Amino acid sequence: MQVSHSRVECFGNCPYKFKLHYIDDLRTIKADNADNALFLGTALHTGLEKGVEAAIKEYYMQFPIITDAHINEVIKLELLIPKAAALIPKGFNEVLIEDEDFKGFIDLLAPVTGFHNETVPDVYDIYDFKYSNNVEHYKDSVQVHLYKYFFEKLNPGKKIRKLFYLCVPKVTSKQKKTESLQEFRTRIQDECKNVEPKLIEVGYDEAKVIDWLFRVKHMTEATEFPQKQSWLCKYCEFYDYCQEGIDFMVLPKNERRSIEQIQKKVIWIYGAPFSGKTTFANQFPDPLMLNTDGNIKFVDAPYIAIKDQIEVVGRMTKKTQGWQIFKDVIDELEKQKNTFKTIIIDLLEDVYEQCRLYMYEKLGITHESDDSYRAWDKVRTEFLSTLKRVVNLDYSNIVLISHEDMTKDITKKSGDKITAIKPNIQDKVANKVAGMVDIVARIVVDDNKRTISFKSDEVTFGGGRLLTKTNEIPLDYNAFLNVYEEANAAAAEEMTVEKSSGRKSTAKHEKPAENDSPDLILAEEPAENNSEQREVKEDTTDETDTPPFDIEPEKGNWTPGGGKDDSAPKEERVEEKPKVRTRKRREN
Repeated sequence: MQVSHSRVECFGNCPYKFKLHYIDDLRTIKADNADNALFLGTALHTGLEKGVEAAIKEYYMQFPIITDAHINEVIKLELLIPKAAALIPKGFNEVLIEDEDFKGFIDLLAPVTGFHNETVPDVYDIYDFKYSNNVEHYKDSVQVHLYKYFFEKLNPGKKIRKLFYLCVPKVTSKQKKTESLQEFRTRIQDECKNVEPKLIEVGYDEAKVIDWLFRVKHMTEATEFPQKQSWLCKYCEFYDYCQEGIDFMVLPKNERRSIEQIQKKVIWIYGAPFSGKTTFANQFPDPLMLNTDGNIKFVDAPYIAIKDQIEVVGRMTKKTQGWQIFKDVIDELEKQKNTFKTIIIDLLEDVYEQCRLYMYEKLGITHESDDSYRAWDKVRTEFLSTLKRVVNLDYSNIVLISHEDMTKDITKKSGDKITAIKPNIQDKVANKVAGMVDIVARIVVDDNKRTISFKSDEVTFGGGRLLTKTNEIPLDYNAFLNVYEEANAAAAEEMTVEKSSGRKSTAKHEKPAENDSPDLILAEEPAENNSEQREVKEDTTDETDTPPFDIEPEKGNWTPGGGKDDSAPKEERVEEKPKVRTRKRREN
């Protein structure tokens, strides 16, 4: 087996990573972060060998898109490479050392010069380049000792005089919330001017080579490759694979799944305060409540308080925001090292508000209107992307809880006002969340009767994607399970009809019988009284002679007649003029 310094070092750091990389021969997509150590190190080597321009080209070629972050790294390279290049002599770059047992590359093999700048025959110095702040680690490294040993072994008569590490420091400053990009780049330049690359000479130690050979023996004889967790894990290319297991990124079998039983339930329930939302959620098996309002007195489920935490250590006060705690909990739940089956968020709108405050501090604003072009979108993106992680958790039940909002009215065309009933969260967010769940249900309290309603109309926010004729059930966990069983049976029956008839089912769009209740897809169905909708639709014509906004002349789908040109022969085409309402000329 041919070995190298990096291969043996990999085995020492983590035998499991060694197995994945060198035995299983797995490869991953390289990370495209601007501060990728591999890409920056390669650029540094190129710059010291061929110049700054070649280094920048080498660095940019690693990325599909160049952002401000990449340009920031290039600014550092432009300033640090010339400083480093001034410390090293001319010589031979990337010198290969290879035999049947060992392989390595010397970054710079420099001939030794005498007092009169005369080259000393067959005597060289070795230089290895490192773009790192960890100087002490490389002082103890065996790498250049191996290069000397194997170079002299493979080149009889040639000698290595000295061993050097050229350490180029990394400038790791981050942009402050209060400074502009230009101010940040000016600070980068100032910091790069204040740091200096260093040449570290190390004395040759044959004992290091002997110790390394023993490590090679252990590596080649290993039959078990355990995971070795350390701070290096977060930089490992196999981190996700290691966390997810052997099935990570493996395609499923090409076979139809059975839909007769829904294994995971994702629901969003809302209702008035004290309507029984939390008590209902508490009936789900093995629940964990992520609670925001402290309403856990009458439920026995274990919970985590999602709120700001203040820790006082001596004279120092440390504050951890509720949103950060929420994200930390999700990180832990994703590991699945627990026995919970149900994850409950109570209340969803409180978590959203905590996300807003977190983003305010991160963006350096006091309200979204302070940065109206970006802040609204950034807050929603942060919240919704994190919530997707929640609904994608591999647990049997995900339950989201909200209060209902009855403070807004809808004005009908007739002028009548009706009260809208919906979750107490922004409409744009609510619509996105509804698309993540199976059912949006409202808990209704009528005297002492409590029910779960799946009804959806122009007044009530609700519905879902399950096929069932039930639109109201008692507030009971077993009754709720029956809804899923009915949906399972309906979906399986529809799939059977599709397969036997060889056609697509249109069950979703068929009008139900008079005595039947509508499906849970009411959010996608037209309202019962469609006369107003038809009237509005007929009255939405343009008041000008211009074509509709979705007709694009440059794409060839519009003709001066105002319609789409389907290139049909004139004798076969029935001319259809667009409906255009024109203003009547006012008579004086």
